[in-house]
Amino acid sequence: MSDVQVRAARPADHLRIREVCDTWWGKPVAHILPRLFLDHFHHTSLVAEEGPELAGFLVGFHSPARPEISYVHFAAVAPEYRRIGLARDLYGRFTDAARADGRTLVRAVTSPSNEGSIAFHRGIGFVVTGPHADYEGPGVDRMVFELRL
Repeated sequence: MSDVQVRAARPADHLRIREVCDTWWGKPVAHILPRLFLDHFHHTSLVAEEGPELAGFLVGFHSPARPEISYVHFAAVAPEYRRIGLARDLYGRFTDAARADGRTLVRAVTSPSNEGSIAFHRGIGFVVTGPHADYEGPGVDRMVFELRL
């Protein structure tokens, strides 16, 4: 991971990130990352690159309505960069920024079938609860992740 550089995201990263989402996740997910996230929350989101190659990203924000919470909306790492600590590093940088902003809780959610995400979040210290029935609407259950800072 020594050649991977992490930087703040820019609005211009949106298309580049959307282009890899479905491939990296192995299913259609790009629709859950509208441009507004990088237009308005690029300063709290991160991009990891090795040279010109996108290695990973984390799209998150400090809640404007809940001053104690920061939220990770979407994070992913390219298959060839997995298991080297990159996702842990991205989350670490995000939680450090949340703490520096006075936040006391980081949250995220995923579907109950996303066993990899559930295991990852548990492994980095998040408390995992759920499934929470109808969390995103009728029939859309979610697992909730919370990390106290």
